Amino acid sequence: MSNHSQTNTSFNNYEVMESNGVPVKSWTKGVPFEDQARQQLKNIASLPFIHKWVAAMPDVHLGKGATIGSVVPTLGAVIPAAVGVDIGCGMMAVKTSMNASQLPDNLLTIRSAIEAAVPHGRSAHARRGRDKGSWNSLPTDVVNAWSHLSTDFDRLCDKHAVLKKTNNANHLGTLGTGNHFIEICLDEVGQVWFMLHSGSRGVGNRIGTHFIEQAKKDMQQWHINLPDKDLAYLPEGSQHFNDYVEAVEWAQNFARTNREVMMQRVIGAVKSSLTGSLNNCQFEANVEAVNCHHNYISREHHFGKDVIVTRKGAVRAREGEMGIIPGSMGARSFIVRGLGNADSFCSCSHGAGRVMSRTKAKQLVSMEEHLQATEGVECRKDKDVIDETPSAYKDIDKVMQAQNDLVEVVHTLKQVVCVKG
Repeated sequence: MSNHSQTNTSFNNYEVMESNGVPVKSWTKGVPFEDQARQQLKNIASLPFIHKWVAAMPDVHLGKGATIGSVVPTLGAVIPAAVGVDIGCGMMAVKTSMNASQLPDNLLTIRSAIEAAVPHGRSAHARRGRDKGSWNSLPTDVVNAWSHLSTDFDRLCDKHAVLKKTNNANHLGTLGTGNHFIEICLDEVGQVWFMLHSGSRGVGNRIGTHFIEQAKKDMQQWHINLPDKDLAYLPEGSQHFNDYVEAVEWAQNFARTNREVMMQRVIGAVKSSLTGSLNNCQFEANVEAVNCHHNYISREHHFGKDVIVTRKGAVRAREGEMGIIPGSMGARSFIVRGLGNADSFCSCSHGAGRVMSRTKAKQLVSMEEHLQATEGVECRKDKDVIDETPSAYKDIDKVMQAQNDLVEVVHTLKQVVCVKG
Protein backbone atom coordinates (compact mmCIF):
# COMPACT_ATOMS: atom_id res chain seq x y z
CA MET A 1 0.00 0.00 0.00
CA SER A 2 1.30 3.43 -0.89
CA ASN A 3 1.00 6.56 1.21
CA HIS A 4 -0.67 9.47 -0.55
CA SER A 5 -2.59 12.52 0.60
CA GLN A 6 -5.42 14.44 -0.96
CA THR A 7 -5.35 18.01 -2.21
CA ASN A 8 -7.55 20.65 -0.64
CA THR A 9 -9.70 20.98 -3.75
CA SER A 10 -13.37 20.55 -2.82
CA PHE A 11 -16.54 20.59 -4.90
CA ASN A 12 -20.18 19.89 -4.20
CA ASN A 13 -21.68 17.59 -6.80
CA TYR A 14 -22.81 14.81 -4.48
CA GLU A 15 -25.96 13.81 -2.65
CA VAL A 16 -25.90 12.80 1.01
CA MET A 17 -27.52 9.69 2.43
CA GLU A 18 -27.78 9.38 6.19
CA SER A 19 -27.09 6.13 8.02
CA ASN A 20 -26.83 4.87 11.58
CA GLY A 21 -23.18 5.86 11.42
CA VAL A 22 -21.35 8.28 9.15
CA PRO A 23 -23.04 9.72 6.04
CA VAL A 24 -22.70 8.42 2.49
CA LYS A 25 -21.74 10.95 -0.16
CA SER A 26 -23.05 9.72 -3.48
CA TRP A 27 -22.01 11.00 -6.93
CA THR A 28 -25.11 9.58 -8.60
CA LYS A 29 -27.05 12.58 -9.90
CA GLY A 30 -28.89 11.40 -12.99
CA VAL A 31 -27.62 7.83 -12.52
CA PRO A 32 -30.11 5.75 -10.51
CA PHE A 33 -29.03 2.69 -8.55
CA GLU A 34 -30.88 -0.05 -6.74
CA ASP A 35 -32.20 0.11 -3.18
CA GLN A 36 -30.18 -2.96 -2.22
CA ALA A 37 -26.98 -1.12 -3.07
CA ARG A 38 -28.15 1.87 -1.01
CA GLN A 39 -28.64 -0.43 1.97
CA GLN A 40 -25.19 -1.93 1.48
CA LEU A 41 -23.68 1.55 1.57
CA LYS A 42 -25.58 2.35 4.76
CA ASN A 43 -24.42 -0.92 6.31
CA ILE A 44 -20.78 -0.03 5.63
CA ALA A 45 -21.29 3.53 6.91
CA SER A 46 -22.65 2.16 10.20
CA LEU A 47 -19.36 0.46 11.10
CA PRO A 48 -17.53 2.21 13.97
CA PHE A 49 -14.15 2.63 12.23
CA ILE A 50 -15.23 4.51 9.07
CA HIS A 51 -13.42 7.84 8.69
CA LYS A 52 -15.71 10.82 7.94
CA TRP A 53 -18.01 9.20 5.34
CA VAL A 54 -18.33 6.59 2.60
CA ALA A 55 -18.10 7.82 -1.01
CA ALA A 56 -20.22 6.18 -3.72
CA MET A 57 -19.20 6.59 -7.34
CA PRO A 58 -21.75 7.02 -10.19
CA ASP A 59 -21.25 3.41 -11.37
CA VAL A 60 -22.21 2.06 -7.93
CA HIS A 61 -24.20 -1.19 -7.87
CA LEU A 62 -24.89 -4.20 -5.70
CA GLY A 63 -21.91 -6.31 -4.70
CA LYS A 64 -21.16 -9.00 -2.14
CA GLY A 65 -21.07 -7.32 1.25
CA ALA A 66 -19.73 -4.04 -0.13
CA THR A 67 -21.11 -2.23 -3.15
CA ILE A 68 -19.09 -2.10 -6.32
CA GLY A 69 -18.27 1.53 -6.94
CA SER A 70 -17.55 2.47 -3.32
CA VAL A 71 -14.67 4.19 -1.52
CA VAL A 72 -14.28 3.14 2.12
CA PRO A 73 -11.77 4.97 4.37
CA THR A 74 -11.08 3.13 7.63
CA LEU A 75 -9.18 3.73 10.85
CA GLY A 76 -7.68 0.70 12.53
CA ALA A 77 -9.37 -2.01 10.48
CA VAL A 78 -9.81 -3.39 6.97
CA ILE A 79 -12.78 -5.23 5.44
CA PRO A 80 -11.60 -8.00 3.06
CA ALA A 81 -14.97 -8.21 1.27
CA ALA A 82 -14.79 -4.47 0.58
CA VAL A 83 -11.80 -5.25 -1.63
CA GLY A 84 -13.37 -8.42 -2.98
CA VAL A 85 -11.78 -11.44 -4.62
CA ASP A 86 -10.49 -9.87 -7.84
CA ILE A 87 -7.73 -8.08 -5.95
CA GLY A 88 -5.81 -5.54 -7.99
CA CYS A 89 -8.19 -5.76 -10.93
CA GLY A 90 -7.67 -2.75 -13.10
CA MET A 91 -6.95 -1.20 -16.47
CA MET A 92 -4.00 -0.57 -18.73
CA ALA A 93 -4.01 1.63 -21.82
CA VAL A 94 -1.23 2.37 -24.28
CA LYS A 95 -1.30 5.06 -26.95
CA THR A 96 0.47 4.05 -30.16
CA SER A 97 2.04 6.04 -32.96
CA MET A 98 -0.41 4.42 -35.41
CA ASN A 99 -3.52 6.11 -36.79
CA ALA A 100 -6.78 4.65 -38.02
CA SER A 101 -5.80 4.76 -41.69
CA GLN A 102 -3.05 2.24 -40.99
CA LEU A 103 -5.47 -0.41 -39.77
CA PRO A 104 -6.82 -2.92 -42.31
CA ASP A 105 -10.47 -2.74 -43.36
CA ASN A 106 -11.05 -6.26 -42.05
CA LEU A 107 -10.04 -6.40 -38.39
CA LEU A 108 -10.77 -10.09 -37.85
CA THR A 109 -7.13 -10.97 -38.50
CA ILE A 110 -6.01 -8.66 -35.71
CA ARG A 111 -8.63 -9.99 -33.29
CA SER A 112 -7.61 -13.56 -34.07
CA ALA A 113 -3.94 -12.70 -33.56
CA ILE A 114 -4.65 -11.23 -30.12
CA GLU A 115 -6.81 -14.20 -29.13
CA ALA A 116 -3.97 -16.53 -30.16
CA ALA A 117 -1.33 -14.54 -28.28
CA VAL A 118 -3.19 -13.99 -24.99
CA PRO A 119 -4.81 -16.99 -23.28
CA HIS A 120 -8.32 -15.90 -22.43
CA GLY A 121 -11.58 -17.05 -20.94
CA ARG A 122 -12.63 -20.62 -21.48
CA SER A 123 -10.70 -21.17 -24.70
CA ALA A 124 -8.50 -24.24 -25.05
CA HIS A 125 -5.44 -21.96 -25.11
CA ALA A 126 -6.40 -20.57 -21.70
CA ARG A 127 -6.27 -24.00 -20.08
CA ARG A 128 -2.60 -23.42 -19.54
CA GLY A 129 -3.77 -22.25 -16.13
CA ARG A 130 -5.39 -25.57 -15.27
CA ASP A 131 -2.92 -27.99 -16.80
CA LYS A 132 -0.35 -29.55 -14.47
CA GLY A 133 2.55 -29.08 -16.85
CA SER A 134 6.12 -28.53 -15.81
CA TRP A 135 7.63 -25.14 -15.00
CA ASN A 136 9.65 -25.40 -18.19
CA SER A 137 6.44 -25.41 -20.23
CA LEU A 138 5.67 -21.80 -19.27
CA PRO A 139 6.51 -19.10 -21.86
CA THR A 140 9.73 -17.18 -21.32
CA ASP A 141 7.96 -13.85 -20.70
CA VAL A 142 5.87 -15.47 -17.96
CA VAL A 143 8.91 -17.10 -16.35
CA ASN A 144 10.74 -13.77 -16.33
CA ALA A 145 7.76 -11.91 -14.88
CA TRP A 146 7.11 -14.56 -12.24
CA SER A 147 10.72 -14.42 -11.07
CA HIS A 148 9.97 -10.99 -9.58
CA LEU A 149 6.94 -12.34 -7.71
CA SER A 150 7.93 -15.85 -6.67
CA THR A 151 10.00 -15.17 -3.54
CA ASP A 152 7.27 -13.16 -1.83
CA PHE A 153 4.66 -15.69 -2.94
CA ASP A 154 6.64 -18.55 -1.39
CA ARG A 155 6.70 -16.60 1.86
CA LEU A 156 2.90 -16.19 1.70
CA CYS A 157 2.47 -19.90 1.07
CA ASP A 158 4.59 -20.71 4.13
CA LYS A 159 2.01 -18.82 6.20
CA HIS A 160 -1.09 -19.90 4.28
CA ALA A 161 -0.82 -23.36 2.77
CA VAL A 162 -4.15 -22.91 0.99
CA LEU A 163 -2.47 -20.52 -1.45
CA LYS A 164 -0.15 -23.23 -2.77
CA LYS A 165 -3.01 -24.87 -4.67
CA THR A 166 -3.60 -22.02 -7.08
CA ASN A 167 -2.73 -21.40 -10.71
CA ASN A 168 -0.48 -18.44 -9.72
CA ALA A 169 2.32 -18.43 -12.35
CA ASN A 170 0.14 -20.35 -14.81
CA HIS A 171 -2.39 -17.52 -14.86
CA LEU A 172 0.21 -14.79 -15.35
CA GLY A 173 -0.34 -13.20 -18.76
CA THR A 174 -3.90 -14.51 -19.13
CA LEU A 175 -7.22 -12.71 -19.47
CA GLY A 176 -10.13 -13.48 -17.16
CA THR A 177 -13.77 -14.07 -18.05
CA GLY A 178 -16.79 -11.84 -17.41
CA ASN A 179 -16.15 -8.15 -17.92
CA HIS A 180 -12.43 -8.53 -18.61
CA PHE A 181 -11.37 -7.55 -22.10
CA ILE A 182 -8.69 -6.44 -24.55
CA GLU A 183 -9.55 -3.67 -27.01
CA ILE A 184 -8.13 -1.69 -29.86
CA CYS A 185 -9.59 1.81 -29.75
CA LEU A 186 -9.48 5.05 -31.69
CA ASP A 187 -9.33 8.40 -29.93
CA GLU A 188 -10.94 11.67 -31.01
CA VAL A 189 -8.29 12.30 -33.69
CA GLY A 190 -8.07 8.72 -34.95
CA GLN A 191 -4.98 7.70 -32.98
CA VAL A 192 -4.86 3.98 -32.13
CA TRP A 193 -4.83 2.83 -28.51
CA PHE A 194 -4.58 -0.61 -26.95
CA MET A 195 -6.54 -1.10 -23.73
CA LEU A 196 -7.13 -4.05 -21.45
CA HIS A 197 -8.90 -4.93 -18.23
CA SER A 198 -7.88 -7.80 -15.96
CA GLY A 199 -6.66 -8.60 -12.45
CA SER A 200 -5.00 -11.15 -10.20
CA ARG A 201 -6.92 -14.13 -11.60
CA GLY A 202 -7.18 -17.36 -9.58
CA VAL A 203 -4.51 -16.62 -7.01
CA GLY A 204 -6.10 -13.26 -6.12
CA ASN A 205 -9.47 -14.96 -5.79
CA ARG A 206 -7.99 -17.51 -3.40
CA ILE A 207 -6.34 -14.81 -1.30
CA GLY A 208 -9.55 -12.78 -1.09
CA THR A 209 -11.73 -15.79 -0.28
CA HIS A 210 -9.30 -17.06 2.36
CA PHE A 211 -9.18 -13.81 4.30
CA ILE A 212 -12.90 -13.08 3.98
CA GLU A 213 -13.57 -16.43 5.64
CA GLN A 214 -10.87 -15.76 8.25
CA ALA A 215 -12.45 -12.41 9.12
CA LYS A 216 -15.85 -14.10 9.52
CA LYS A 217 -14.34 -16.65 11.91
CA ASP A 218 -12.78 -13.85 13.94
CA MET A 219 -16.13 -12.06 14.21
CA GLN A 220 -17.75 -15.25 15.50
CA GLN A 221 -14.94 -15.84 17.99
CA TRP A 222 -15.20 -12.28 19.32
CA HIS A 223 -19.05 -12.30 19.26
CA ILE A 224 -19.20 -9.20 17.07
CA ASN A 225 -22.56 -8.64 15.40
CA LEU A 226 -22.59 -6.99 11.99
CA PRO A 227 -25.35 -5.69 9.70
CA ASP A 228 -23.99 -8.08 7.04
CA LYS A 229 -21.68 -11.01 7.78
CA ASP A 230 -19.71 -10.18 4.62
CA LEU A 231 -18.57 -6.98 6.32
CA ALA A 232 -16.39 -8.98 8.69
CA TYR A 233 -13.21 -7.03 9.38
CA LEU A 234 -9.64 -7.50 10.55
CA PRO A 235 -8.42 -5.10 13.29
CA GLU A 236 -5.11 -3.36 12.70
CA GLY A 237 -2.33 -4.85 14.79
CA SER A 238 -3.72 -8.37 14.64
CA GLN A 239 -1.78 -11.12 12.89
CA HIS A 240 -4.55 -11.66 10.35
CA PHE A 241 -4.57 -7.96 9.51
CA ASN A 242 -0.85 -7.91 8.83
CA ASP A 243 -1.04 -11.13 6.82
CA TYR A 244 -3.92 -9.77 4.74
CA VAL A 245 -2.18 -6.49 3.95
CA GLU A 246 0.93 -8.40 2.88
CA ALA A 247 -1.11 -10.75 0.67
CA VAL A 248 -3.13 -7.94 -0.91
CA GLU A 249 0.00 -5.97 -1.76
CA TRP A 250 1.41 -9.06 -3.46
CA ALA A 251 -1.82 -9.68 -5.39
CA GLN A 252 -1.86 -6.07 -6.55
CA ASN A 253 1.68 -6.48 -7.87
CA PHE A 254 0.65 -9.72 -9.59
CA ALA A 255 -2.32 -7.98 -11.23
CA ARG A 256 -0.22 -5.09 -12.50
CA THR A 257 2.41 -7.49 -13.84
CA ASN A 258 -0.32 -9.60 -15.46
CA ARG A 259 -1.54 -6.57 -17.39
CA GLU A 260 1.98 -5.65 -18.45
CA VAL A 261 2.68 -9.15 -19.81
CA MET A 262 -0.61 -9.19 -21.72
CA MET A 263 -0.05 -5.73 -23.15
CA GLN A 264 3.34 -6.70 -24.54
CA ARG A 265 1.71 -9.72 -26.16
CA VAL A 266 -1.03 -7.56 -27.65
CA ILE A 267 1.54 -5.18 -29.12
CA GLY A 268 3.49 -8.08 -30.58
CA ALA A 269 0.37 -9.74 -31.98
CA VAL A 270 -0.79 -6.58 -33.75
CA LYS A 271 2.66 -5.92 -35.18
CA SER A 272 2.87 -9.51 -36.46
CA SER A 273 -0.59 -9.36 -38.00
CA LEU A 274 0.27 -6.16 -39.89
CA THR A 275 3.67 -7.33 -41.12
CA GLY A 276 3.40 -8.32 -44.76
CA SER A 277 0.07 -6.55 -45.17
CA LEU A 278 -0.44 -3.72 -47.62
CA ASN A 279 0.21 -1.29 -44.80
CA ASN A 280 3.17 -3.27 -43.39
CA CYS A 281 2.83 -1.07 -40.34
CA GLN A 282 5.49 -0.86 -37.66
CA PHE A 283 4.61 1.44 -34.78
CA GLU A 284 5.70 2.63 -31.37
CA ALA A 285 3.51 1.77 -28.41
CA ASN A 286 5.15 3.57 -25.53
CA VAL A 287 3.93 7.07 -26.31
CA GLU A 288 1.63 7.17 -23.30
CA ALA A 289 0.58 4.40 -20.92
CA VAL A 290 -1.73 4.23 -17.93
CA ASN A 291 -1.91 1.31 -15.50
CA CYS A 292 -4.33 1.65 -12.59
CA HIS A 293 -6.05 -0.63 -10.07
CA HIS A 294 -9.71 -0.36 -9.15
CA ASN A 295 -10.06 -3.13 -6.50
CA TYR A 296 -7.41 -2.44 -3.87
CA ILE A 297 -6.30 -0.86 -0.59
CA SER A 298 -3.93 2.05 -0.09
CA ARG A 299 -2.54 3.94 2.89
CA GLU A 300 -3.41 7.61 2.40
CA HIS A 301 -3.86 10.83 4.38
CA HIS A 302 -7.34 12.38 4.34
CA PHE A 303 -8.87 15.06 6.56
CA GLY A 304 -6.12 15.01 9.14
CA LYS A 305 -5.81 11.25 9.53
CA ASP A 306 -3.67 8.46 8.10
CA VAL A 307 -6.26 5.98 6.87
CA ILE A 308 -6.61 2.85 4.82
CA VAL A 309 -8.67 3.59 1.71
CA THR A 310 -10.43 0.63 0.14
CA ARG A 311 -11.58 1.21 -3.41
CA LYS A 312 -13.91 -1.48 -4.73
CA GLY A 313 -14.72 -0.60 -8.31
CA ALA A 314 -13.19 2.86 -7.98
CA VAL A 315 -10.02 4.54 -9.25
CA ARG A 316 -7.74 6.95 -7.43
CA ALA A 317 -7.98 10.41 -9.00
CA ARG A 318 -5.54 12.72 -7.24
CA GLU A 319 -4.97 16.08 -8.89
CA GLY A 320 -3.19 15.46 -12.19
CA GLU A 321 -3.26 11.66 -11.86
CA MET A 322 -4.18 9.76 -15.02
CA GLY A 323 -6.85 7.08 -15.03
CA ILE A 324 -9.09 4.99 -17.26
CA ILE A 325 -12.89 4.77 -17.19
CA PRO A 326 -14.10 2.18 -19.72
CA GLY A 327 -17.59 1.89 -21.12
CA SER A 328 -19.16 -1.40 -22.20
CA MET A 329 -18.13 -3.34 -25.32
CA GLY A 330 -20.13 -1.04 -27.59
CA ALA A 331 -19.74 2.26 -25.78
CA ARG A 332 -17.06 4.91 -25.43
CA SER A 333 -14.23 4.82 -22.90
CA PHE A 334 -12.27 7.67 -21.38
CA ILE A 335 -8.70 8.51 -20.44
CA VAL A 336 -9.10 10.96 -17.57
CA ARG A 337 -7.06 13.24 -15.34
CA GLY A 338 -7.94 13.48 -11.67
CA LEU A 339 -9.12 16.75 -10.15
CA GLY A 340 -8.15 15.82 -6.59
CA ASN A 341 -11.64 16.14 -5.12
CA ALA A 342 -11.16 15.74 -1.37
CA ASP A 343 -14.80 14.85 -0.69
CA SER A 344 -14.46 11.70 -2.85
CA PHE A 345 -11.15 10.85 -1.16
CA CYS A 346 -9.62 11.65 -4.54
CA SER A 347 -11.52 8.93 -6.40
CA CYS A 348 -13.68 8.37 -9.47
CA SER A 349 -15.68 5.54 -11.04
CA HIS A 350 -14.03 2.50 -12.60
CA GLY A 351 -16.49 2.13 -15.47
CA ALA A 352 -20.16 2.34 -16.35
CA GLY A 353 -21.44 -0.10 -13.72
CA ARG A 354 -23.97 -2.85 -14.25
CA VAL A 355 -27.66 -2.10 -14.46
CA MET A 356 -28.66 -5.75 -15.07
CA SER A 357 -27.35 -8.92 -13.52
CA ARG A 358 -25.74 -11.38 -15.91
CA THR A 359 -28.73 -13.71 -15.60
CA LYS A 360 -31.21 -10.92 -16.26
CA ALA A 361 -29.26 -9.68 -19.29
CA LYS A 362 -29.32 -13.14 -20.84
CA GLN A 363 -33.06 -13.30 -20.26
CA LEU A 364 -33.99 -9.85 -21.53
CA VAL A 365 -31.51 -8.93 -24.28
CA SER A 366 -31.99 -10.47 -27.71
CA MET A 367 -29.22 -11.40 -30.09
CA GLU A 368 -30.58 -8.82 -32.52
CA GLU A 369 -30.20 -6.09 -29.88
CA HIS A 370 -26.66 -7.22 -29.13
CA LEU A 371 -25.69 -7.20 -32.80
CA GLN A 372 -27.07 -3.69 -33.21
CA ALA A 373 -25.34 -2.41 -30.05
CA THR A 374 -21.94 -3.75 -31.15
CA GLU A 375 -22.22 -2.78 -34.80
CA GLY A 376 -18.89 -1.60 -36.15
CA VAL A 377 -16.90 -3.45 -33.47
CA GLU A 378 -14.94 -6.58 -34.39
CA CYS A 379 -15.92 -8.79 -31.45
CA ARG A 380 -17.79 -11.91 -30.47
CA LYS A 381 -21.42 -11.83 -31.54
CA ASP A 382 -22.65 -15.01 -29.83
CA LYS A 383 -25.12 -15.67 -27.01
CA ASP A 384 -22.35 -16.32 -24.47
CA VAL A 385 -21.46 -12.60 -24.36
CA ILE A 386 -25.03 -11.28 -24.07
CA ASP A 387 -24.38 -10.62 -20.37
CA GLU A 388 -21.71 -8.10 -21.44
CA THR A 389 -23.85 -6.30 -24.02
CA PRO A 390 -23.99 -2.49 -23.66
CA SER A 391 -27.58 -2.38 -22.35
CA ALA A 392 -26.49 -4.47 -19.34
CA TYR A 393 -24.54 -1.40 -18.21
CA LYS A 394 -25.40 2.14 -17.19
CA ASP A 395 -25.17 4.98 -19.69
CA ILE A 396 -21.47 5.88 -19.62
CA ASP A 397 -22.18 9.47 -20.69
CA LYS A 398 -24.45 9.99 -17.67
CA VAL A 399 -21.85 8.37 -15.44
CA MET A 400 -19.22 10.80 -16.71
CA GLN A 401 -21.53 13.80 -16.28
CA ALA A 402 -22.21 12.82 -12.67
CA GLN A 403 -18.49 12.92 -11.84
CA ASN A 404 -17.36 15.98 -13.77
CA ASP A 405 -16.07 17.36 -10.49
CA LEU A 406 -13.89 14.28 -9.95
CA VAL A 407 -12.07 14.02 -13.29
CA GLU A 408 -11.57 15.80 -16.59
CA VAL A 409 -11.62 13.92 -19.87
CA VAL A 410 -8.28 13.90 -21.70
CA HIS A 411 -9.12 11.41 -24.48
CA THR A 412 -12.35 9.79 -25.66
CA LEU A 413 -11.87 6.30 -27.05
CA LYS A 414 -14.14 4.17 -29.24
CA GLN A 415 -13.27 0.51 -29.64
CA VAL A 416 -12.97 -1.11 -33.07
CA VAL A 417 -11.78 -4.50 -31.78
CA CYS A 418 -12.89 -6.18 -28.56
CA VAL A 419 -11.61 -9.51 -27.23
CA LYS A 420 -13.71 -11.02 -24.43
CA GLY A 421 -12.80 -13.92 -22.18
